[in-house]
Amino acid sequence: MAAPCTRMASRSLLQFLSCFSRTAVGNTGFRPFSSTSVCRATLQIKNATERASSPWTLMAAVCLRRLPVVSADCSPIEQQFSQMMQQMELEKSLLSDHELQLLEDAERMHRKQAHDYDSDEEDDHRNQEIVLAQDLEDSWEQKLKSFQPAARVRADVDKDLTSPERCLADSLLLLAEQQVSGKKLWLLPQTQWQEGESLRQTAERALASLPAGFKATFLSNAPCGVYKYKLPKAVRTESSVGVKVFFFKAILSGGGPPVAPNASFLWLKKSELQRYLKPAYMMKVDRFLLEL
Repeated sequence: MAAPCTRMASRSLLQFLSCFSRTAVGNTGFRPFSSTSVCRATLQIKNATERASSPWTLMAAVCLRRLPVVSADCSPIEQQFSQMMQQMELEKSLLSDHELQLLEDAERMHRKQAHDYDSDEEDDHRNQEIVLAQDLEDSWEQKLKSFQPAARVRADVDKDLTSPERCLADSLLLLAEQQVSGKKLWLLPQTQWQEGESLRQTAERALASLPAGFKATFLSNAPCGVYKYKLPKAVRTESSVGVKVFFFKAILSGGGPPVAPNASFLWLKKSELQRYLKPAYMMKVDRFLLEL
C-alpha cells in the first residue's frame, strides 16, 4: 500500500483533478471537474490579485503634435531636382487652351497684315468682342502684383513658445508643466489612471484637463512607448515603488481661444526638447518621436 500512496502523493493537483474528471461517476448527480476551467479560474484570480497588489502607479500621457502647416524650404539638390522634373514635364506636355489661343491670335494678326486679307471671311466675329490672350495675361499680371502672400517666418510669433502658430514649417510637440514629487517639471501632459477606464481614456482626460481646450485626433488605442521610474527611497513603500507612464500619439485638430504668454505649456520643435526634458525622459520620448 505504501508504493501506490507515494505515487498518488507525487502527482500535481491538476493531474489528480484531470484523472478524477475521467472517472465514471454513475448516477451520483455530481458534475465532473474540468482542468481547463480550473486553470482559467486560477489565472483570473492571479491577475486580479496582481492588479490589486501592484506596487506601480499607472499613468497615461498624450504626445500631441501639431503637423507642419507650410512646406519646408528645399535644399539646393532638391531645387535642382524640382527644376529638372518641371523641364521634363514641360517638354512632354501638350499645349494648353491658353497656349492654343495665343497661336490662334497670332495667326489672326498675321492674316490681317497680309496684302490679300479679306475681312468678309471673319464676318462671324464682327459683332463679338474679341479678347486676346495677351490681354488676359496683362490682367492676370495686375492681379498678381496686388497679391501679397503671408510670411513664412514671423519673428514675433515664432518667439512665443506658447503659441501653436509658431514655426509653421516644423512639427511641434506640446509640453505641460506638472507637479511631480513636489517639483515642477516639463512633461508630456499626463494624469493618473483610474479604475474602470482604459489607458487611452486616461490620456484623453489628461488632454482635456489643459486650460486651452485643444482638440486632437488619437492615432491608436495602443501606447507607442512607456517610461518607468522609481520613487525616491524616502517616500518609497512596499505598496508604492514607482510610476509607469504610457504614451499615446495624437494630432492637433483644433484649439481654443488664445492664452496668456505665461501659460503652463509650451509648443516646441524636436531640437528644442532637450532644454526642457530630463535626459532619461527625453531618451524614451525620442524613440517614438519621428521627424518625417
